[in-house]
Amino acid sequence: MASEAPGASNSDCAPTSTDIPHQDGGPPNGAGHGHDAKGHGFLAMALGSIGVVFGDIGTSPLYALREALAHSRSTTATEHAVLGVVSLVLWTMTLFVTIKYVIFFMRADNKGEGGTLALMALAQKALGKTGGKRSMVVFFLGVVGAALFYGDGIITPAISVLSAVEGLKDAPGVGHALTPYILPISAGILILLFAVQAKGTHRMASLFGPFTAVWFLILGALGAYHLADDLSILRAFNPWYGLRFLLENGFLGFVILGSVFLVVTGAEALYADMGHFGKKPIQAAWLCLVFPCLALNYLGQGSLVLDHPAARHNPFWEMVPSFAYWPVLLMATVATVIASQAVITGAFSMTQQAVQLGLLPRIEIKRTSETQAGQIFVPAVNQFLLIGVLVLLFAFRSSHKLASAYGIAVTGAMFVDTLLAYVVIRRVWKWSLWQTGLLLIPLVALDCVFIASNMLKIPDGAWLPLVFGAALVLIMATWTRGANILTAKTRRDSVPLIDLMEILRARAPHRAPGTAIFLTSDPDMTPVALMHNLKHNKVLHERNVILTVRTTETPRVREEDRVTIEKVNDDFKKVIVNYGFMESPNIPKALAVCRKQGLKFDIMATSFFLGRRSIVPSANSGMPLWQDRLFIYLMKNAANPTDFFKIPPGRVVELGAQVTV
Repeated sequence: MASEAPGASNSDCAPTSTDIPHQDGGPPNGAGHGHDAKGHGFLAMALGSIGVVFGDIGTSPLYALREALAHSRSTTATEHAVLGVVSLVLWTMTLFVTIKYVIFFMRADNKGEGGTLALMALAQKALGKTGGKRSMVVFFLGVVGAALFYGDGIITPAISVLSAVEGLKDAPGVGHALTPYILPISAGILILLFAVQAKGTHRMASLFGPFTAVWFLILGALGAYHLADDLSILRAFNPWYGLRFLLENGFLGFVILGSVFLVVTGAEALYADMGHFGKKPIQAAWLCLVFPCLALNYLGQGSLVLDHPAARHNPFWEMVPSFAYWPVLLMATVATVIASQAVITGAFSMTQQAVQLGLLPRIEIKRTSETQAGQIFVPAVNQFLLIGVLVLLFAFRSSHKLASAYGIAVTGAMFVDTLLAYVVIRRVWKWSLWQTGLLLIPLVALDCVFIASNMLKIPDGAWLPLVFGAALVLIMATWTRGANILTAKTRRDSVPLIDLMEILRARAPHRAPGTAIFLTSDPDMTPVALMHNLKHNKVLHERNVILTVRTTETPRVREEDRVTIEKVNDDFKKVIVNYGFMESPNIPKALAVCRKQGLKFDIMATSFFLGRRSIVPSANSGMPLWQDRLFIYLMKNAANPTDFFKIPPGRVVELGAQVTV
C-alpha cells in the first residue's frame, strides 16, 4: 500500500496514510452504505440487488449465445454445436458465478465491502507492516484490477444499449425502415443516461430492482416458452457435451470459449456491490431468480436453434413472439440502461476508493443525495466515460463487432481477484496450503484458459480495453511513486515538530488571537505552511492544531473513532481524522466531533493554512523526466484541497513553495 502517498495534491493537506485502523469500525457484514438488511427487509434488499448487481449479466442473453454459435457455424453438426455451446454456457455460469463468487469469494469481505480495491486493502492488512515485496505485489495487483474495471466500464454501456436497440432490425413490419436509425438512437439514449448523472439517480434507483426483476422473468418465460421446441436441449446439463464440443473443434473450440465467457460479464459486480445489499440478499437473488431465469433463457435459445437452425444468426430476437415483440424490445432497452447505470455508478465508487487509497490525485466528487452515502457523482469520470462510449459506438457500429473487444478486461479483473484471494485465504481464513490449492488451482486454471481464449480477440478490438487499462496503470503508478518521492523529500527538508517546540521556547514569536489549523500529511514534522507563517509573517496563533487526514484499510470508520486528539504542549495539539476508503472527507463535520473531546473552537473564526507546492521536474528525481512531467500534470489538475475537504473558502490561507522532484 502506498501508505505515504498523498491522495492528491500540490499542498501539504493530503489524505495520505492508509494506516491499519485502531478500531473494528465499519458496517456489519452485509450492511454497507448505511443499509441494514433487517431494517429494510430481506426481500427488499434482494430485489434492490437485482437492479444494481445483476443488470450487466442480465443483458448477456441478447448477444452471448449468438456470438458463440457464430464461430461454430461451419465446423460441426448443428446438434453438437448447440448442445456443446449451451452446456459450456451453463457450466461457465455455475463455476464462475455460483461457485467462485457466490459460495467462496463473497466470504472474503472487508468489513462487509467487496471488490478489487477492498480485497487489496484486506490482503495488505493481512500481510501487515512486514509484507515487504509481497505487499507491493498485492498493491500492483489492486492497481491492475482497478484499471481493468474501467476498461470494462467503457464497453458495457455501448454493447448493452446497442444490442437492445438492434432489436429494431427484426421488428415486425418496420425493421428495415428503422435499421439506419439504430446508431443515432443508441447514442441518444447513452447521452441522456450520462446527462442525468449530475442530477442523481437515487430517485430512479428504487425502480431498478422491480424493472430488472421483471426483465429476468421475461427472460425465463421466453426460455420456457421455447423449451418444448426440442426437449433434447436438456442434455446440455451434462458437461460431457461441452467437453466433446471443445475436443471436436480443436483450436476453434478454444476461440469459442472467448464468446462463451460473455455470459458471465458482470459477474464481478456480485462481489463489488456486496456492501450495498449484503451477502445473503445477493446470494438469494442469484440462486432463486437470476440463475434459473438465465439458464432457462439459454436453454430456450438452444432449443429454438435445434428446431430451426436458421435462428442461430440472432436466437434471442428470433425467440420473441410477434405479439410481444415491442414490449420485450422496450424492456430490453430499459434493462440495458439500468445495466449501464450500474457500471457508471461502479466507476464513480471505484474512483472514490482509488482517490482515498492514494492511487489517483484528488478528483471532484459530488454527493447527489443527503441520505444515501453511496450516491456520488464524479464529473471528470462521467465525461470521460461518455466520450469513450460514444467513440466505441461509432468506431465498432454493431454489437457483433463490440463483442470482439468485450471480455478481456473482465477475465483479467477476475484473475486479479483470484490472486488476491490467495493472501486472504492463507492469512485471514488460515487455510492450509493444500486446502488453498484445492480451491484456487482449478479457479486459476479456468481463469487462464478464458484469458488465453480472449487474448485471441486482441487483433479484432480487444486491444482497446488493454491499452486503456495500461494507461491507467501508468497514471496510478506514476502518482503513487511521485507522491512517495515528494513525501520523502518533504520529510527530509522539514523540521521535526519537537525541534520546533524548542526553537519557539527559546525565541517566542508574536502571538495572534484565534485558532490556526495546519493541514499536513505527516503530523510528526512541522507543516510547510507553519514554517512559512513563522518565517514571513513572524506570527504564531494562540492555539494551533496540526491536522492530518488518514485513510484506513476499512471501508468506513465509526463516528466515535473518527477523531483522535493528542496534546503536544499548551500551544499545539495534533488531530488525526480517520476516514474509510469508501468515505468522502468533510473536515468541518469531523472537527465538530472535537468539541465532544474538549477541543472547542468556532470554525468561522478559525484559519486553515495549506502549504501549496509548485513542483519543478528534475532528472535526478528517481523517475524518468517524462514521468516527472506526468506527475506534475496530475498535481496541477488535482481538485482544489479546499473543495475536496469541504473547508469554508473564506477561512483558507495558502502559502506556497517551489520544490524540485
